[in-house]
Amino acid sequence: MAENFARLKVGLIVKIQRSNGMIQDAGITELNTEKSCVRVEWLEDSISKAKDIDIESLLLLNPNLVEKMPPPSVPRRNTRVPRRESALPIPRNGIAKDISRRTRSRAQATLEAQIMPNLRSAEVDPVNCKNIAAGRKPTCIKETEKIKRQRENRLTQLQEIREKRIQEYDTSNPNWEFMKMIAEFRATLDSYPHLSSSDPVELHKICVCVRKRPLSNKEKLKKEIDVITVSSKNVVLVHETKMKVDLTKYLDNQPFRFDYAFDESVTNEEVYRFTAKPLVQTIFERGMATCFAYGQTGSGKTHTMGGNFSGKNQDCSKGIYALASQDVFLLLEQPRYKDLNLKVFVSFFEIYSGKVFDLLNKKTKLRMMEDNKQQVQIVGLLEQDVFCVDDVILNIDMGNNYRTSGQTSANNNSSRSHAIFQIILRRNDKLYGQFSFIDLAGNERGADTSSADRQTRMEGAEINKSLLALKECIRSLGQNSIYTPFRASKLTLVLRDSFIGENSRTCMIAMISPGLSSCEHTLNTLRYADRVKELGVEETPNEPECSTYSKDKKFNESLEESDIQLLCEKIPSKNEVLSEKVTAQGGLDVSQEEPSQICDLHVDVSRILELEEQVVDEHREIQQKLLQWSDADNKLLKMTQLPDYNVENYVNILQSYIDERKETFQEFDKIVKALRQALQKEEQAAKFLG
Repeated sequence: MAENFARLKVGLIVKIQRSNGMIQDAGITELNTEKSCVRVEWLEDSISKAKDIDIESLLLLNPNLVEKMPPPSVPRRNTRVPRRESALPIPRNGIAKDISRRTRSRAQATLEAQIMPNLRSAEVDPVNCKNIAAGRKPTCIKETEKIKRQRENRLTQLQEIREKRIQEYDTSNPNWEFMKMIAEFRATLDSYPHLSSSDPVELHKICVCVRKRPLSNKEKLKKEIDVITVSSKNVVLVHETKMKVDLTKYLDNQPFRFDYAFDESVTNEEVYRFTAKPLVQTIFERGMATCFAYGQTGSGKTHTMGGNFSGKNQDCSKGIYALASQDVFLLLEQPRYKDLNLKVFVSFFEIYSGKVFDLLNKKTKLRMMEDNKQQVQIVGLLEQDVFCVDDVILNIDMGNNYRTSGQTSANNNSSRSHAIFQIILRRNDKLYGQFSFIDLAGNERGADTSSADRQTRMEGAEINKSLLALKECIRSLGQNSIYTPFRASKLTLVLRDSFIGENSRTCMIAMISPGLSSCEHTLNTLRYADRVKELGVEETPNEPECSTYSKDKKFNESLEESDIQLLCEKIPSKNEVLSEKVTAQGGLDVSQEEPSQICDLHVDVSRILELEEQVVDEHREIQQKLLQWSDADNKLLKMTQLPDYNVENYVNILQSYIDERKETFQEFDKIVKALRQALQKEEQAAKFLG
């Protein structure tokens, strides 16, 4: 095989066959003796291309190279036969110009006659080969420079694509891929009109709507992405971000349908028009109206109910409280109501950890009792008479200053109580109609029932229980259930009359945050509202029965516990397949704890609150008795100053004092010990759940 490479040199021009069958010229750039092949290069459309060709294929296409090579070795005979030399001179390149026909075979002569003209034109002497080789070098350099320019152009194009992508999606955001997926999904949605001022307002006995707030400046600095889409007038989509086992990112798009869906562009006035405004007429028809604002802390509940915030200052004239008050005073001026001599009063109180505080009377602690008509009354609640909207706003400002707040993971100043603002119409000092606005507590601490801090546990358990009870009461009313667990919480007990009246209407506004970090809370909020809505909101003529009340003035706590038991029976066990968390957002995850454990915890908390009230009341009574006992002791001691006082009488009176006080303190000691035992039981339950 070595003889095949004898006449082949780098730079020699040969003919090759392309993969498409085309024959063209190419230059040899490399000889590979090990593989018996050569490497050739050629130019096509100013692009350098290369190919490896074996020697046999090259010789078939270039028969002239056969003549350049030495003849194969033939076994010599004993008789030497002299070889005839060609009379023609052989040029330096080794290609024979003319070989005597007598030394060739007939086939060789025929082949030479066919290819000789081409060979003469393709022959290159060594000098020309050197010139060609010298000319290839600048061509290669040009091609290298061209490839370099093409690479630079590609890099420039990639940089432009990156810059364009940065303008569309902030790639420094760790969730920019999800942001792109959400944008692409939104582009596939059909265009539906959103709510506008020209849309008609539908009347419902129970209306459930949802409002999405815009991303806050704090969330934008954290590069939060918007995972909420209001796709139509009543549909909300949550783009829950998920990741597969192979780390592939994808979206789980979950739709929710309500009566109304408000996006981030709507104002409080527009929300009020579709939610609370239709309910104002109800209280002028001797009805009871209720409007709830429910959602995660920082989702916009207080903004919607109380008014717009400018820093820490709140413009109460833009909230639902003030807007409803404005319509109330406008209706009072109408001729059909003007002759009724109706008077307007407002009250503002909060329910915190099962206790009621008057926000218009320096946060005075109040008591809930029943009157002789078995109606729930808040003893000592101040009802302030108002004559214009400005008076209402003044009272709202006063109440907000006293409201209980605390720090949570979502808000440094989170409302930790249920605030209830009531507009009351009275005629001749008798209740004519009532509109209750409830700003429910932010419930991040609803899950803190296993916290090391008892106050946090108690607070979270009460929030959790009241929100669960509120939902079940509304569901029971919508389903015409025979029994409604109003006594399961103080919140539902206070609002009992607002639910079961013959002419009562309820509206719930679910507030949601759009950020990815709030996605779990948002889903739980929507599920909570959906559980209320799924029962239908059609008006029903028959009102459900509520729990039977005790004839005692104070609440029968055994009935409260029975309502809690009924409430807990509605919680599925962990063995059941759940598609959602049944509790309030961020509250107890019932998929992890059995209903009996949750029920025991709620009963323990209710028991602690009950005993706490008894201990405080008993302590206050003992303090009053101590003053009376002190006066009696002073009189008895004065008697001993007389020279002829009766010692036996003195001892008998003193002994009666001691027996009375001993009996009083023994009873008080029993209650205190019971409270201590309840606290220890709650502590153990919290450790067990933790």
